[in-house]
Amino acid sequence: MYDGFYNLSKKPFQLNADSDFFFNSAVHKRALAYMRYGLTQGEGFVVVTGKPGTGKTMLVKELVNSLNSDDITIGIMVSSQVGADDLLKIISATFGLPYDGEDKATLLTRIERFFIQQAVEGKRVLMIVDEAQNLPKDSLEELRMLSNFEMSGKALFQTFLIGQLQLGETLFLPEMEQLRQRIVATYQLKPLEEEETKNYILFRLEKAGWQQTPQFEEDVFNAICTYTQGIPRRINTLCDRVLLFGYLDELSVIGLSAVNKVIADIEEEASVITDEFHDVVALSASAANYSDSLSPQLEERIVALEKMVANLKCALNKERSLLRKAILIQLDMNDAYDDLGE
Repeated sequence: MYDGFYNLSKKPFQLNADSDFFFNSAVHKRALAYMRYGLTQGEGFVVVTGKPGTGKTMLVKELVNSLNSDDITIGIMVSSQVGADDLLKIISATFGLPYDGEDKATLLTRIERFFIQQAVEGKRVLMIVDEAQNLPKDSLEELRMLSNFEMSGKALFQTFLIGQLQLGETLFLPEMEQLRQRIVATYQLKPLEEEETKNYILFRLEKAGWQQTPQFEEDVFNAICTYTQGIPRRINTLCDRVLLFGYLDELSVIGLSAVNKVIADIEEEASVITDEFHDVVALSASAANYSDSLSPQLEERIVALEKMVANLKCALNKERSLLRKAILIQLDMNDAYDDLGE
């Protein structure tokens, strides 16, 4: 849609972590430096934390792309709430080792042999755990135990823990003392400042083939930074909506009024979702008050109806939004046909 209207080669503010759009801001440059320093140590843990949307996954991709696969065998794991035994199975699967139906002792033995074989071939093994804040403490402890594997005095296994701020809180629990002692580098990602927010937006536009259309008035960058708090994913979401708005209104210049209108629309949509949630909670609370006197079958029907009402509200609001956009697009097409007719 708007990428064609503005002659862009691709969407500049897509949400997926495309390494072509990696913006080497001051904070991301520093984080990469800490990660590369940790690699030179060849052992222990490197920890990078940050709020959701600050670019942690993008950092991982940029680091992996820069590493020499002849020297390092890399495994990437997006963690969930997995226990220690399941963690060993995931590690085995990540490195192509059999795991189905095996007990813990067999898994550990096979993993250790794999580490040793990699060392014999002149490689060391690096496991990068994304969303590591989801790992239970027993799984983190299992990773620490794996870091004990060594050959000729050299560690065979190193772990990078990449996660949200809760990860740092977990690592500072008293029972995590032994793991903390093995952390060789740690860094917390900060949001972008106003000038970097502007540079980030322009960088992504230029990567997408931007030729100064649309132009952006200077004060929009401050508004975007303020609303998004300098968090890249939020910047992407807002800027994507701003460009869509610009396309629908055929804007060649994006000004503060356009950005404020998009922000107002986003806030309104968020308010609708919040109201729907409160309605469901209220219905649930009301049902709970009468649950003692209701039969199980009637309770099930009430719960089902609550879900149905919530789903219908969500669907209705989505249809309204799509209808609004469709009407605007149809108006654009009618204007285009009129121009051709003239």
